[in-house]
Amino acid sequence: MFRQFLKNTGPGPFIAAAFIGPGTVTLCTLVGVAYGFQLLWAVLLALLAAIILQGMAVRIGILGQKSIIKVIQELIPIPWIQKAILILIFCAIMVGNTAYEAGNISGAALGLETVFGLLNFNLLEFQIKLYPLLIGLLVAGLLWLGKYKILERSLIFLVLLMSLAFLFTAIATGPSLFHIIKGLFSFSMPKGSLLSIIGLVGTTIVPYNLFLHTELVREKWTQKADLSKALIDMILALGLGGIISVSIIITAAGVEVNEFNNAADLALGLAHVFGDSAKYLLSVGLFSAGITSSITAPLAAAYVVCGCFGWSTHLQSSRFQKIWAFVILIGVLFASTGFKFIRIIQFAQIANGILLPIIAGVLVWIMNKAPWLGNRKNGIFQNLFGFLIVLLSLILSIRSLGAVFQFY
Repeated sequence: MFRQFLKNTGPGPFIAAAFIGPGTVTLCTLVGVAYGFQLLWAVLLALLAAIILQGMAVRIGILGQKSIIKVIQELIPIPWIQKAILILIFCAIMVGNTAYEAGNISGAALGLETVFGLLNFNLLEFQIKLYPLLIGLLVAGLLWLGKYKILERSLIFLVLLMSLAFLFTAIATGPSLFHIIKGLFSFSMPKGSLLSIIGLVGTTIVPYNLFLHTELVREKWTQKADLSKALIDMILALGLGGIISVSIIITAAGVEVNEFNNAADLALGLAHVFGDSAKYLLSVGLFSAGITSSITAPLAAAYVVCGCFGWSTHLQSSRFQKIWAFVILIGVLFASTGFKFIRIIQFAQIANGILLPIIAGVLVWIMNKAPWLGNRKNGIFQNLFGFLIVLLSLILSIRSLGAVFQFY
């Protein structure tokens, strides 16, 4: 039975792993501490939007057996528009994923530090953290093997581990089912919660996930008849990711934290429920969130960059390996030295903020334009929802960029 489950499981675990990273864990914790269950509806709304967009990416991959990059090159006839979009995609994904990789590795390292304590050594005037180096080596080793099934099954294990850790902690806090349901469908906006809502949507609809998903369904399935399997796999994966996000918010809402600096501080508030074992449960979840995202971020960057330059996207291609290795190397460098690369993060936020509505718009356009989609083109309702998502992502991007520039 489990073998049959593995056989029918596609790139879903990659997608769930990609959007549930340390940043999502931290944001959901902050939301739970500040607003309780009141913003659970934002997770639900973001999930619905993500399912629609990822569904478009899946149809492109299965029905066209093409990457989004390739479709853009084929369907956009005006050279300067085509190049402008590809340059933006390249900058946003390459720089953005490199910056986020440092956060992913740091999050996984924090999970280890919470259990085992600090593991550092001094080099001249610098203090080097060893956990990021070890995590970087582990991630690089998994990607170096170049075996899709090994990556897939590793992520299935880690995502399930992460899910159980956060779900168990949420249940143990004894939440009210009535208040959970109310939070999912109340659509209330407490004062000062707008940026938190934007953050919840932004951590669920991840631009690089769209490119990654299109590539991975092509690795798994080659027949158009497999589309239904791919869509079910996608819905289950995103649903699981949503359950994890909701579980973290519920957990954070059920504890009292006087001072919150990172997700590991939740263990202090859960001590009365689990005792000393609280830190172990949360550390498992945080480590799993960090290491799974540490695998998917460089993988997505390699697919996108190779697609932009027309290089092979085979997992064992030398250029492909050099790109993901570069992303991991820079991520480890920043994470192990504690270097504050605030300007890089700023650029990553700006680039991805501009990228999301453009890519969402391009996807909707492709789903009406590509001749090989046949009767799988967008219908009226799909286009309506797609247009609303583009509009929403544009508003969110403007607000996010405004927040970035105001902060800096």
